[in-house]
Amino acid sequence: MSREPEYDNKKVISWALYDWANSAFATTVMAGFFPIFFKQYWSAGSSAVESTFRLGAANSISSLVIVAAAPVLGAIADRGSAKKRFLFFFAFLGIVMTGALYFVSKGSWLTAVCMYALASIGFAGGNIFYDSLLVSVAGPKKVDFVSALGFSLGYLGGGLLFALNVWMTQKPQFFGLADAAEAVRLSYLSVAVWWAVFSLPILLFVDEDQQGGREPLNLKAITAGFSQLVHTFDQVRRLKVVFLFLAGYWLYIDGLDTIVCMAVDYGMAIGFKPADLMLALLITQFVGFPAAIAFGKIGEKLGTKTGILLGIGVYVVITVWAYFMRHQAEFYILAVGIGLVQGGVQSLSRSLYSRIIPRNKSGEFFGFYNMLGKFAAVIGPLLMGWVGVISGDSRIGILSLLLLFIAGGLLLSRVDVEQGMQMARELEQDH
Repeated sequence: MSREPEYDNKKVISWALYDWANSAFATTVMAGFFPIFFKQYWSAGSSAVESTFRLGAANSISSLVIVAAAPVLGAIADRGSAKKRFLFFFAFLGIVMTGALYFVSKGSWLTAVCMYALASIGFAGGNIFYDSLLVSVAGPKKVDFVSALGFSLGYLGGGLLFALNVWMTQKPQFFGLADAAEAVRLSYLSVAVWWAVFSLPILLFVDEDQQGGREPLNLKAITAGFSQLVHTFDQVRRLKVVFLFLAGYWLYIDGLDTIVCMAVDYGMAIGFKPADLMLALLITQFVGFPAAIAFGKIGEKLGTKTGILLGIGVYVVITVWAYFMRHQAEFYILAVGIGLVQGGVQSLSRSLYSRIIPRNKSGEFFGFYNMLGKFAAVIGPLLMGWVGVISGDSRIGILSLLLLFIAGGLLLSRVDVEQGMQMARELEQDH
């Protein structure tokens, strides 16, 4: 049976700083500059609908790679106590590909989209092992707070660098740059450096449970990882609470991830200016910083599941409002609403899941968790882009997210957390 970790501020902050590090990619690149720059610079001369489809395809392809690899990699990492090594590999991939975007010339949309897809794989792949290390730094009593701390620092760190990057694009001459295009390209380099520097604490100061020993990462380990994956899948099927939670999570996180990936593109498609969209993203980031911490407290006081359901309810309202939205002020109000609940839903989902899985198999179980999250993100962006192409109206695609939020919330409401915790502890003892 794995031992519950002692609470150590240095380890907790080092772990949470990885969210501060890689959230720069999520904000400046994924949600912010890439959709706009891809349309106006790398896809110059293409229609808005065509560039939306290309961006949706890039998000979906990178997600498919994680869908295929996540559970197997998680199982291999558990057997070889290799979570930190895999984290380093994926972070390195994301950092290098993000920095390389600086060198992509105007009109080279295929090169840009390939580098973006690889950087997204690095981002998502690293998160598998970052999430799985949560059980190494926090026990059940503090896991809601620690998980929320990671997301809150992510909002703050990502928001601060994004604010600097936006300033660079608005006042390029002040920074000695030729124009806004050069400022955006330089922003990709700044994200790569930021991601690299602030990844060091988790690699240096967070210890990994050695439940799986220290097996070498060779063909034998890979074969054993596949065998372990089959066994784990059977366990997920038998752990009814885990299975039910993952089914609900798969649905509601689809809607959430689609909004994260496609919000700026959607705003541009219905006629908002890039400057308005950048301001809305900044609002979301800085509202999200205290809101994620607040949701951690809601999880401790009212229950983790209650906090998630509250956030899903707000997303239902946001989705309906987005369909009818016409004015700039409404976009800012929606940005505040998303900032209030986005990090809370994500952080409490992660902490709830960490409670109902065996701690000594966190890598492979979080592999399933991230696999479902990314499989959901395969459907959402493609669905939104496809419905927009068929209907000729980007607003219609947004309504498809309602079914995902409502169905996911209904499944989550049936999850018995206490039963799930008991079953997880029994599995640890059997191990």
